Amino acid sequence: MLADTPPVLKGSSNLFRNLRHRGIVGYTEYLFLLCILTKPHAGFKIAFNMFDADGNKMVDKQEFLVLEEIFRKKKDRKEAADGAPRSDKLNLQLYGNWESCAQRVLRKEAQQFEPRGMWNALRKGASQALFSDLENMDENMTDTTLLVHFFGKKGKAELGFDDFYRFMDNLQTEVLEIEFLSYSKGLPIISEEDFAHILLRFTNVDDIAGYLDNVRKSITDEKGITFDEFRSFFQFMNNLEDFAIAMQMYNFANRSIGQDELARAVYVTTGLKLTEHLVNTVFHIFDEDRDGQLSYKEFIGVMKDRLHRRTVRRGAGWQGCREGG
Repeated sequence: MLADTPPVLKGSSNLFRNLRHRGIVGYTEYLFLLCILTKPHAGFKIAFNMFDADGNKMVDKQEFLVLEEIFRKKKDRKEAADGAPRSDKLNLQLYGNWESCAQRVLRKEAQQFEPRGMWNALRKGASQALFSDLENMDENMTDTTLLVHFFGKKGKAELGFDDFYRFMDNLQTEVLEIEFLSYSKGLPIISEEDFAHILLRFTNVDDIAGYLDNVRKSITDEKGITFDEFRSFFQFMNNLEDFAIAMQMYNFANRSIGQDELARAVYVTTGLKLTEHLVNTVFHIFDEDRDGQLSYKEFIGVMKDRLHRRTVRRGAGWQGCREGG
């Protein structure tokens, strides 16, 4: 089943769609992939450094497996304490949970560390603190699509940051392409109304029809939304916390939030330049009283709600991979 899995050097934004049913994804890997979808590009380096236990700027299979296992054990304990069932709709805070857990292991073994022995110390500390079967984990581990993709069929390859970054970026792009294509019907654009509908999916907004009506009545010159515009907006959404801080500064200064202010705040916090048409469309969706100003609280509230409720159950590219583990 894993014979068709390409090496990471040949990865693309069609990886999961091309594999379809010829792939295996473990539960912990599924959580990891789910986390990637809502993380800003600036956070990719943090994720890579968490896997890179010995600090050599490369991640090997053992490092990847150990941190996955730490993450899984921690998550299982939290769910048991909360009395919650294991769910495939979890919205996880990847970096904070992993960093604090790994740091506790490192502190426990701090006095035993030597530069060349960091990996052994991490293995020993993790084993003592969290689980007893770590030493045989690699031998007992069934290979998955992700392991073969990252580390090769023999598991001897190492993963550098550039390849890791490209994989995460491709994954975000692939899921967005699946969603975009489900509305575009083969065209290079989706309508402004479809864009509004996508934004409001997975939210608790009661009056979606009211938002869509705003778009119909306010946007008379329909140009459509391209995939590049669509992708840039969702990249911005992954930086929503930083953007919210910038918007609060306008509120504190009693300044209204017009289209220029929105575009500037997005650029300052994310480095992304949204097109004028995209900014105009967003304004018309959330301009409740049609005074040309953004309803800040409503916009931030709805976008945070969507981000937290977002799932990956969209399209055959994800449904095709069989879950293992």
